[in-house]
Amino acid sequence: MPGTTRSRLDLARAVGLAAVRGPAVSVELDDAPAQSRRGPYPRGVRSPGPDDLVVHQQDVQAVVNALWHGGAEAMSIMGIRVTARTAVRCVGNTLLLDGEVFSPPFRITAIGDTAAMRTSLRDDPQIIVYRQYVDAYRLGYRVSQSADVTLPAAQP
Repeated sequence: MPGTTRSRLDLARAVGLAAVRGPAVSVELDDAPAQSRRGPYPRGVRSPGPDDLVVHQQDVQAVVNALWHGGAEAMSIMGIRVTARTAVRCVGNTLLLDGEVFSPPFRITAIGDTAAMRTSLRDDPQIIVYRQYVDAYRLGYRVSQSADVTLPAAQP
């Protein structure tokens, strides 16, 4: 039945077992550059501790959550497809995904309604806090948009 095949493909895409193609928003998070450790800092901003200058697990997770909230249909982190089994884990200032270790900058890409995802990133309370650290300590935060991106299928 033709409808059955289409339904299986839609399901495979939804759960990450098939590649997905479409317009996308990408977010890149990066540790502060070495010169940020020396300042100068904006008026009223305290000198940072080491934890203030690196991207944390909760920062990556906040971007992932904001993109889902904004209607993301599919997502990848560092080129690895995000599925229900994906856990965002940091070990020190590295990210552990599917048994692989990644160093910053961390890149999250989501396919879906780009305007809605960008709005969600702009309005999300956790992203707002992260962006305060971007302003104060020069952590990396860059949002870009692409008209056509293909996200890979998840590895079994």
